Amino acid sequence: MLGLFGTLNLGARSLEVQQQGSEVTGQNLANVNNPAYARQRLVTQTSTPMNTPIGQEGTGVQAIAIQQVRDALLDSRIQAEGSVSGSLTAQQSALQNAEAALGEQLDTGATGTSGAGAGSTQNGLAEGLSNLFNGFQSLSTNPSSLSQRQVVIQNAQDLATQFNQVNSQLTDVRDGLNTSIQNDVTAANQDLSDIADLNKQIITAEQAGGTPNDLIDQRQAKIEDLAGKVNITATAQANGGVDINIGGVDMVNGVKSLDSLQAFDNGGGQILVRAQTAGTTLNLTGGSIQGNIDARDGALATLQTNVNMLASQLIIQVNTVYSAGYDLNGNSGQIFFTGNNASTIGVNSALANNPSQFQAAGAPNAPGDNTVALQLAQLADQAQVGLGNQTFSQNFSQTVAGIGSAVSTVNDQIANSDSVSQMLQNQRSSYSGVSLDEEMTNLMQYQKAYQASAELISTINSMLMTVLGMKTA
Repeated sequence: MLGLFGTLNLGARSLEVQQQGSEVTGQNLANVNNPAYARQRLVTQTSTPMNTPIGQEGTGVQAIAIQQVRDALLDSRIQAEGSVSGSLTAQQSALQNAEAALGEQLDTGATGTSGAGAGSTQNGLAEGLSNLFNGFQSLSTNPSSLSQRQVVIQNAQDLATQFNQVNSQLTDVRDGLNTSIQNDVTAANQDLSDIADLNKQIITAEQAGGTPNDLIDQRQAKIEDLAGKVNITATAQANGGVDINIGGVDMVNGVKSLDSLQAFDNGGGQILVRAQTAGTTLNLTGGSIQGNIDARDGALATLQTNVNMLASQLIIQVNTVYSAGYDLNGNSGQIFFTGNNASTIGVNSALANNPSQFQAAGAPNAPGDNTVALQLAQLADQAQVGLGNQTFSQNFSQTVAGIGSAVSTVNDQIANSDSVSQMLQNQRSSYSGVSLDEEMTNLMQYQKAYQASAELISTINSMLMTVLGMKTA
């Protein structure tokens, strides 16, 4: 039999357990708005029973652990989806910046996302091309007019400036992506270092018999942050540590940081990522680092190449026709455009200073001859072999449509990824998140159990006092 003193100890253990349960519940309530927190629960079991003549008699309850409610599979899926989302978000930002640099208003759908159709913006390249060829056409109707020549020259200068600005802005976008890659590499290395440090603390705590739940929360948050930057493989170990592998290279093994990421210039301003110690260029498939690389070397590179090709073909074709013409003074042989691509295109400075040198005629000393001016105007409707048998305007419209289509595609992919991410987050919140209603109910249960245990102790105390009183009587 437990006896009065045994029953008193039973009540004391119950008080202690109910107090611990209240403390765990308070921890959950305190972290209700902490997104990295997984709720905890007190795990209890009956204390060691006592053998009596009539069988084993219970001795109460004892707390054996503070257990974290976490689903490793859900964490793994959220981590993987974080890499997908990180890559797509980086691509979206890069493509939107490229779209803005192009300076053209793209058609939008009902959702407000960019579509594949091309529009036109005032002072954009589309309008600049149109103004140039309209100027050639107007000049062909009055080839001896100095004012018409000045208009054509001004239109050409405006177009050249637009090409220069678009190229400069696209280059700035590329440089910005390289900077983002370098910044993400620095942040990823910090995450790797923090994970190794947290592994050390967790392993030490578990070896000492502790339950480092808060440290595990912190480490999971670091792992998910790292996954948003670069695709990783996280492998849990029996000792409580988590190993990290990136692109086939072990980065963290338990408490050891084996390697780190390094951004390097692969030539031509292409920043790539490798394992610093192993020296291996990493094969990344997700995360913001790879998203920026994909956007830079994909849609952005194609866009810049197309703009340069358009400028180059415009220079070649206009100069080919123009150089055969004659100005009002009977001179010939000059070029109209200088440079060879979007970054260097310009207008012959001699024309800006003296419009009479514009070579509009097909023969010398024929101020009313519009042969060359008309040929220049007709270039607008001629398919260019160097542009895939498209006109200048058609080619540029296709370029604009291409970037618009890329933005639209990545927007759709992000919408799908966000849906999956939200579903996974909701599942984890339902399983691991803190419910105010549930915790308040638990708190009331612990409170009532504590009161009942206190009442038990009070009753046993009265009985003990009665027994002691009987002995002294």
